[in-house]
Amino acid sequence: MTKSRITRRGALKASLMTATLAGTASFFGPWRHNRVWAQGKKPIKIGLTCDASGQYGNSGQDDMRGMRMAIDEFNAKGGVLGRKIEWITTDTETNPATGTRVAERLIAQEQCGFLIGAVHSGVANAITQVANKYGTIYMNTNSSAPSEAGVNCSRIKFVWDGNGTNFSKAAVANAVQKIGKKWLLLTNDYVWGHTTAAATKAEVEKAGGQIVDNLLVPQNTRDFTAYLLKVQQIKPDVIAMAIGGDDIKALRQQIAELKLEDKAAWINNQQDWPDIWGVPETLFGVFGTNWYHKLALPGVPEFVKRWQAAFPQSPIPVPGNVSYNGYMATRELLRVIEQTGTTNNIAIIKALEGRKMTALDRMQTYDAYIDPVTHQVQQTIYLARRNPKPADKTDLFEIISAAPPAQVIDTASLTACKLKPYADVPTFEL
Repeated sequence: MTKSRITRRGALKASLMTATLAGTASFFGPWRHNRVWAQGKKPIKIGLTCDASGQYGNSGQDDMRGMRMAIDEFNAKGGVLGRKIEWITTDTETNPATGTRVAERLIAQEQCGFLIGAVHSGVANAITQVANKYGTIYMNTNSSAPSEAGVNCSRIKFVWDGNGTNFSKAAVANAVQKIGKKWLLLTNDYVWGHTTAAATKAEVEKAGGQIVDNLLVPQNTRDFTAYLLKVQQIKPDVIAMAIGGDDIKALRQQIAELKLEDKAAWINNQQDWPDIWGVPETLFGVFGTNWYHKLALPGVPEFVKRWQAAFPQSPIPVPGNVSYNGYMATRELLRVIEQTGTTNNIAIIKALEGRKMTALDRMQTYDAYIDPVTHQVQQTIYLARRNPKPADKTDLFEIISAAPPAQVIDTASLTACKLKPYADVPTFEL
């Protein structure tokens, strides 16, 4: 293997503030640290790239909670390889340009050997480009554009959420047969929306349905009147949405105000828990997720209790899929460092590729694995709807199906992804 030496500039400046996390705002910047130093040993530094404001601000903050919980659990046991874990973070602002700057500083100046985070797929791809230069392993926690494990895949990046194709495969064929063949797409106008809409279109047509229109919605749209008028004019059997963050909150409210919930079948490709909690009364239709805090599976109640004990001031009282993905990605990275006995990036990459994870360990219905070709976690994909008989105020979902990985695998990404050889990845050890 050809090794490339990476020069990393600078030391941590004394003027940078330390902070402990509580609630939400104190998670972020500028440039927050937990600053834990093991006796006689340098810490392992991890950069947390969180979309803490902007369209996915609520999700980015919840992502951080999951990462923080995993790091705190390892630090409580003495860290990894006898070294404590130091995290450093700031807000990407759900902006790719900011994501680029954040990633560059975390790696080149703060000397982080690993990056974790992001909800917005454009931000995730921007972080990936920076990480590629240095060989820095990047755990993409919650960006679900099919392109993240397809054309934008990378040897250094691992994708932890289900993607738009996975969710489309879980929902579309059955809906075409049981609901109708006339479909309208309502799509956020950026990479996640585009690639998810393309995946949905392919599945609809394969099942014998037809896409009658694809309405592109700019990010940060708050008035959906024009789009909903077109919905009323077209009268589709099914409206398939790829709308996220604060946009979906506003859209659901307006659909409810116009009493359009029952005018067609609504399918939201994926619904993040932080986007539900703020306005649960507008929840309708069918949507996808990869985890739910009320799953009747071993380990789930215990995980929820640990999370609540860690974040008693959280504005969201229970962990959702976003926090779950942040936790799982971080925990698995730290486990692999521990098991390989090294911080060498190539050794860790090889150990992650093809890694098998049991259903019991991941608190899902089926076993999962990290695809060695695309670096995406292949896992259980759930479909849900609003729970008509909630057990408590947090019990908003009714899980209606659970699809195993083999049923929903993104085969297009398997051919689109081209990982570069290990010898072309800059090599380092912290």
